[in-house]
Amino acid sequence: MNSRTDLALECMDFAGGAGVEGAEYRRFTQGGLACEEVRVSSPRAAERLGKPVGRYLTADPTPFARDSGISFQEAEDLAECLSALLPEHCRQVLVAGLGNRSITPDAYGPQVADQILVTRHLPPSLTRQIGLDGVNPVSAVAPGVLGQTGVESAELIQAVCRLVQPQAVIVVDALACSGLERLGRTVQMSDAGIVPGSGVHNNRRELSRNTLGVPVIGVGVPMVAEIDGGVSPLIVTPREIDLILEHAAKLTACAINKALQPTLSVEEILSLTS
Repeated sequence: MNSRTDLALECMDFAGGAGVEGAEYRRFTQGGLACEEVRVSSPRAAERLGKPVGRYLTADPTPFARDSGISFQEAEDLAECLSALLPEHCRQVLVAGLGNRSITPDAYGPQVADQILVTRHLPPSLTRQIGLDGVNPVSAVAPGVLGQTGVESAELIQAVCRLVQPQAVIVVDALACSGLERLGRTVQMSDAGIVPGSGVHNNRRELSRNTLGVPVIGVGVPMVAEIDGGVSPLIVTPREIDLILEHAAKLTACAINKALQPTLSVEEILSLTS
């Protein structure tokens, strides 16, 4: 074990478990999905855990490395977890997929963004005509990384927010974990936003209500972990990373779409995004 992680559950373990004052932990079941929640409620607890004040929900769906199709029930259960973090009566949402799509473990965010059902550009007359009357206006962006664009992802998303004026932003990014048992298996959702690259000590500008002016929900799956390499630490990724990436991105995108378009079924969402 080491302390390089984006997962609030692991941060809580490092800080002494359930004895951290100002941080609460609980297990619960959402439908058929096993979930855990860490709630950081005080600045002191936030400093001790190294995580901002907020709620952190962790879900363990069917392992992404299994060569099986998407579970409609798990997508709906994840959507319920995500809905619990979104502001009430939130209709207009921007989804931002962070990461470098040219590097497999970092391509999770862009691949999720590619599968978001974008509807902001559709006029009401057209949505009525095609049977999508009442869908919420959703937009998506994959801003790339600093080395590709010369612009911080946070700066690009801030600019898009000024134009689109969403009521909330969902930021999707690959995470880092410490325990190999969670590598490529866990989905973390948080209403505290996200700091890209923090788990591998490559901190970029944070994306949160403080920087974007609207609630920011962070969603991620740990795709890398640090292990002791003897002379120096190694950042490792699972052998089945291509399969994990494909399944994790598809399930995450489906859950986000379902949370943002509750009038549509999972089957309808998949038919519209395939």
